[in-house]
Amino acid sequence: MTPQELRAFCLAFNAATEEFPFDSQTSVFKVLGKMFALSNLGGTPLTANLKCDPDDAVRLRAEHPAIVPGWHMNKRHWNTVDVDQLPDRLVRELIEDSYDLVVAGLPKAERLRLDRP
Repeated sequence: MTPQELRAFCLAFNAATEEFPFDSQTSVFKVLGKMFALSNLGGTPLTANLKCDPDDAVRLRAEHPAIVPGWHMNKRHWNTVDVDQLPDRLVRELIEDSYDLVVAGLPKAERLRLDRP
């Protein structure tokens, strides 16, 4: 997956936005103000921090050396994913799972506005 494909995939979700609150290189992808992905799209290797269910996070780290505890994040709930070392399909699933976890934590009225009850 290229940096452009990663950006496009993250922005394809309902109400997803890209912001740069930390510096001009670090893209932060949010849904209704809540972060679901973070990446330096110009970095080598290309990595992304993604929210993850704590039990799944441990399992994924054990199965894939390219998935490690989230760098500068709550390591129980976030993984850093080396996008270059994983199949695109898996990366897309992990991004979608991250988005869904964040949306699930939103108030019901906001979830309904996103068509994700």
